[in-house]
Amino acid sequence: MKTILLVEDDPFILDVYYNQFKKEGYNVFVAKTVQDAMDKIKNNNPDLIVLDLNLSKDGHGPADGLNILEQIRRDPKTKNIKVVVSSNYEASSYPELSRLPELGVIKSFVKINLTPEELSSEVKEILK
Repeated sequence: MKTILLVEDDPFILDVYYNQFKKEGYNVFVAKTVQDAMDKIKNNNPDLIVLDLNLSKDGHGPADGLNILEQIRRDPKTKNIKVVVSSNYEASSYPELSRLPELGVIKSFVKINLTPEELSSEVKEILK
C-alpha cells in the first residue's frame, strides 16, 4: 500500500483530500505545519507528498512549502520522495515558484482548478 503525506493547514481541504485518498486505498498521514510535516516525513517515509505551499495563518506567500522542499531535498534519506504541489498560488503571482522544478516537484496544481478526484487520478499516475 502506497503512503501519502498531505501537508495542508486548511481543515476542510485536508478532510476532503484525506477522504479521497483513503477511498482510493492509500495509507494517509496529515501535517498542518512545517515542523509536523518534517517529523512525519522522517518517521513515515511517504511515497508521495501533496504539499500546500502556504501553511501560515498570515498568508505571506509560499515560503513554508518552499522551506519543506529545501529541507527534504538536502536530506539523503528524503531527497527522492515524490512531491506534488496543490496550492492557491499561480506562478505569475510568485516568481519564486519558478524554483519548483529544481526542487523536484513533479506537478503543481492550483487548488481551485482541481477536484479531489482529479488530484487522486494524477497521484495514481505518478505512483504507478
